[in-house]
Amino acid sequence: MSIKFENVGIAVRDIEETIAFFTDLGLTVLGRDTVSGEWADTAVGLDGNHAKIAVLQTPDGNGCLELFEYIHPDAIVMSPTRPNEIGMHRVAFSVDDIDEALEVAARHGCHPLRGVATYGDVYKLTYLRGPSGILVMFAEELNKG
Repeated sequence: MSIKFENVGIAVRDIEETIAFFTDLGLTVLGRDTVSGEWADTAVGLDGNHAKIAVLQTPDGNGCLELFEYIHPDAIVMSPTRPNEIGMHRVAFSVDDIDEALEVAARHGCHPLRGVATYGDVYKLTYLRGPSGILVMFAEELNKG
């Protein structure tokens, strides 16, 4: 059996706000659609499944996010995930300039949870809350090259 990573799916409150955040960081929208019907109910396991979706790709072409804004059934708002909770943890991005990435995030009202840390002489990194409380990690490699 062969296996290939496709994407990470994230349910969001506002798909337009979330698309704006990630496209400002450099991701591109590969496609958008609205999905519903028996096939969607079966695949996802929700009766009456109806959602707006968008697929965004990283600039290097190696990663994708699939965003869902549920129309039906109503989305369930939970407390944002904490870094030490079991389950889906975060979306991580390598960036060439963490300060620039943080400036982009700040334009969307998103700021580091605590600050920017330096891991040895390898990385500068930080976690922040993106739209819908999504945990996002930025990591800048210090010894590039």
